Amino acid sequence: MAVAVGLCTGGLLLGAISPATAAVGQALPNNPADNPRLAAMIHRLDHPAGSQIAKHEGRPPAGTVRPHVASTATYGMDVSGWQGNVDWQTAWNNGARFAYTKATEGTGYTNPYFAQQYNGAYDVGMIRGAYHFALPDQTGGATQADYFVDNGGGWSGDGQTLPPALDIEYNPYGATCYGLSQWSMVQWIKDFSDEVQARTGRWPTIYTANNWWSQCTGNSGDFSSTNPLWVASYSSGPGTLPYAWGVYTFWQYADSGAFPGDQNVFNGAMDRLQALANG
Repeated sequence: MAVAVGLCTGGLLLGAISPATAAVGQALPNNPADNPRLAAMIHRLDHPAGSQIAKHEGRPPAGTVRPHVASTATYGMDVSGWQGNVDWQTAWNNGARFAYTKATEGTGYTNPYFAQQYNGAYDVGMIRGAYHFALPDQTGGATQADYFVDNGGGWSGDGQTLPPALDIEYNPYGATCYGLSQWSMVQWIKDFSDEVQARTGRWPTIYTANNWWSQCTGNSGDFSSTNPLWVASYSSGPGTLPYAWGVYTFWQYADSGAFPGDQNVFNGAMDRLQALANG
């Protein structure tokens, strides 16, 4: 299933992603660092899942290895524009069986490498999904959900696509909770979640960290009965889970390791991961 989306930021059309042309009208380089203008744009506008977790809560110690989890656990990764064109076959050979790819941020940025990453994971047999980096102080939850779904954040019952995911974490631009009250943050998340479900038929996975969730929602929103949890915790275990979730579905345990991008584990065997993809 091929996916091609457009890239715009701040109202400036940057081209089609097939990969065709980038911000400077050239073919996308394998590594965005090979194109200074593209690299500067990604550095300014692309915040990967966990980029703010590492900044606020610290990175795992150097040399961190895969955590000790149940033998039935399934390992995977998540990537964004920072990784450029990913060598998916090597990631598969190293044991990655699923991947979340960043599609959008706010309502003004789409990952220029989304198609290569999203389709590439699928092509080697991984179960793949797309995620959205939320900027709740810019536009409403339903508006950002629509932007996400319209630019790659959909779901299909092909047995190989994970639920869309919402990355809600520390603000990369200012106030930790984006200037929203705890009640308003819960409502923003609910509006996003409801719109994704209405558009795709799937409740989105929620990526977050317990410290941020406690501070910015006041533990006043219970999404545990509908939304799978993707918890970020750069330590030897997933730690205390955000309010009301009794179990995590995904755990992001490091921001570097055997796979490109961030390192993740699914809390179950491959057949359970396939069941999640199938809805």
